[in-house]
Amino acid sequence: MKVISWNLLRRTGAAVRHVAALIEHERPDLMLMQEATKEMEALPTLAGGHFHRLPWASRIHGLAVWCPRPLPVPRSLPLPASRLPGRLPRRVSQIVQVDDMLFANVHLSHGQLLNRRQLARIAMALHGHPAAIIGDYNAIGPIVMSGFRDVGPRLATHFASNVVPFRLDRCLVRGLRCTEAHALDFGPSDHRPIVLHLEAQPASVRPARPRIIDPASALGKRIARIRSRFQA
Repeated sequence: MKVISWNLLRRTGAAVRHVAALIEHERPDLMLMQEATKEMEALPTLAGGHFHRLPWASRIHGLAVWCPRPLPVPRSLPLPASRLPGRLPRRVSQIVQVDDMLFANVHLSHGQLLNRRQLARIAMALHGHPAAIIGDYNAIGPIVMSGFRDVGPRLATHFASNVVPFRLDRCLVRGLRCTEAHALDFGPSDHRPIVLHLEAQPASVRPARPRIIDPASALGKRIARIRSRFQA
């Protein structure tokens, strides 16, 4: 399936007509948006399909998803937040289900330790499904998460102050295969849209789920005895 993610730059960036034109040109199976304002709720009247927006508390913008076919109502996943005064309200991820696959639409915090904690929280929530975490990571440097691979385009998608290049828009996947990834040209937003072609891997090649052993079971007691011998 073809997935596009785009940080729209709230009121001064991409308008609903720009998003509709992109959908018309690229024909995605799923369109994820960050910094989507209420104006984007008119998207189905221009592009058809189905739209869900998740506003952020006390903000004019939030996360949104568009799909040409009906979707279950996405759920909201609260993310870890900074306790420092004056910080943004708690960020949330929009969890979208398409068939057996889960997609986390994200706009993570700028703090590099905090956005890694947020990713860990999302990964836990996606457990048990082929999954992708896609959007504006606000992350600098590599990201390593057990079971996930970074398959997003390897080029700058944003220029801070129109000068410093950053690869902020990314995609991590688990149980999915990416056959193509690229970034489109800059449009009215300060972020480039990223395009990913994803497909589910056969169950035989997906990462194995961790086995949870009951400490009270016979196997659990045996493991405890072995551990105690090494710790003695």
